[in-house]
Amino acid sequence: MPETPYEITTVTPAGRDPLAFGPGWDHARMLPEELPPGVQIVTLPGGIRTLAYAQPTTPTAPAAPTARPIPAWAKTTALLAPTVGFGIAAASVGLSYAAPGLIAMSHALWSAVALIAAGALAVPLVLRAARRPAGPAQITQNITATGLFGRATGTINHR
Repeated sequence: MPETPYEITTVTPAGRDPLAFGPGWDHARMLPEELPPGVQIVTLPGGIRTLAYAQPTTPTAPAAPTARPIPAWAKTTALLAPTVGFGIAAASVGLSYAAPGLIAMSHALWSAVALIAAGALAVPLVLRAARRPAGPAQITQNITATGLFGRATGTINHR
């Protein structure tokens, strides 16, 4: 409870406030019976007394928690969690048994890649060697022209 800068005085069982005619009061403003519920006489820090609405000083007890039913999604999630966990465990066991075969397949795939690369280099070299003639190429040209500015004609023979 925080400290308040004022002092709250309550009405005595006899029905009169003993400080009603004390310092700060010239005469009684209201009788204690006339005060509405929740209104009290309050002494301010300067010593002046006045009427004010005051909060009750007794703390209210918290309500007792009531049991709520468990939602359906929470039940479903709780049932799925072990199933997913066992599935992951089974997959990891399967991978551990398959690891040697996976390593062998990895080596086989790399061997296949090396074979394809070697074939890609060797095929053009073999085809080029098969097309090449035995000796140097012989080209014969026959060109004829008539007159100084006449049109030239010719034939090219590859042998």
